[in-house]
Amino acid sequence: MSEQPEIVISIKDVSIYQHKTLVLEQLHFDIHPGEFVYLIGKTGAGKSSLLKTLYGELPLKQGQISIAGIELLNLKRKEIPTLRRQLGIVFQDFQLLTDRSVHENLRFVLKATGWKNKDEIQKRIEEVLGLVGLPTKDFKMPHELSGGEQQRVVIARALLNKPAIILADEPTGNLDPDTSQDIMKLLISISKEQHTAILMATHDYMIIERFPARLLKCEGGKVIDLGGILF
Repeated sequence: MSEQPEIVISIKDVSIYQHKTLVLEQLHFDIHPGEFVYLIGKTGAGKSSLLKTLYGELPLKQGQISIAGIELLNLKRKEIPTLRRQLGIVFQDFQLLTDRSVHENLRFVLKATGWKNKDEIQKRIEEVLGLVGLPTKDFKMPHELSGGEQQRVVIARALLNKPAIILADEPTGNLDPDTSQDIMKLLISISKEQHTAILMATHDYMIIERFPARLLKCEGGKVIDLGGILF
């Protein structure tokens, strides 16, 4: 019997604030294991604020959010690392440590999240680099990699702790169309094969047309569940 919860993210009666400014209100939706969901909406509509609330950068002040069984309301600062072990985060601008090799970037995250056994660390780094198609790039420095390869390292980093969900904020925003498609194929295969839910903020409608999935739209201070309907 699987230990993974039937719902990865549960959001009920939630309002999202940036400092004292109300950004989104009356949010209700769930995301299930292995589900791929797009978060769409105009710039400033609240996509990033929602993602930042989910990974603990913005405090939840109103409503209920549960991520892999962790309640975000009244979450203490010391509990944020526990939350982030359940999450993988993929940023548009990579945020790799530029002075360290791929291997050292990944090792840094594992050490920071409590891994101690040297052999287990090595094995997990080899596993995630294999999953993203970079099994021989562990010694490379970030500047020696293409943009697409750097984003694959970022996805490998997000997978290190076998998260329940990956939050991806415009992961194809800095990539050319062909590379964007490769990254999308990788993310979709991860959602299916690793049974990892993915919530991806994007404004790239060509990607959505090419790889249709459930749509959540930030609009008018709300999040509207459009299902699989485009526009």
